[in-house]
Amino acid sequence: MTHTLTRRAALALMSAATGTAVFAQESGDAPVVQEIAIGDPNAPITIVEYASYTCPHCANFHADVFPELKANFIDTGKVHFIFRPVYFDGPGLWADMLARCTGDSEKYLGIAGILFEQQAEWSRAGSQAGVAQGIVSVGNQAGISEDTVLACLQDNDMAQALVADFQMHAERDNVEGTPSFVIDGVMTDNMSYASFAQLLNEKLGE
Repeated sequence: MTHTLTRRAALALMSAATGTAVFAQESGDAPVVQEIAIGDPNAPITIVEYASYTCPHCANFHADVFPELKANFIDTGKVHFIFRPVYFDGPGLWADMLARCTGDSEKYLGIAGILFEQQAEWSRAGSQAGVAQGIVSVGNQAGISEDTVLACLQDNDMAQALVADFQMHAERDNVEGTPSFVIDGVMTDNMSYASFAQLLNEKLGE
């Protein structure tokens, strides 16, 4: 694993990186955080992925493993797949907020794919402004206007809600690094597609 999760450090990094009072105060009712999920909710197997947009191993999973996993297990009704982002830093939070601009899980994961594919460019831009510009560029590639992207990134209430949701799930599932997978309630480390397929087929009795 590339990252080890230290929650207080993650929150401090996000606060410093965003340059906004993300954690200062709440205004009214907290927004509802949409669960990013695809596949049949009644599928025999549920996989929850915990991933950071700034984690290279997560990018490798989405490039090398996820497409086959989706084609052979999710799209065929065998797996219900839930994606939960982990925030190590401000850029990781911004990336998630961008992907949520569409309000659709399939489109979200499409944007996630672009973010992971271009991770080296936008996440290591060298400055907050460079990172923000890179994220706006990804949004433009996904057909989202710059104004819409910036509005999503500046939604302070949503940022607070996302962090609270992340903390709740990460603590409940004892997430210590990324990528991590909870398969039918059991925490599982990252693995190759062949190993995933073997494990899932064994669970399916195939």
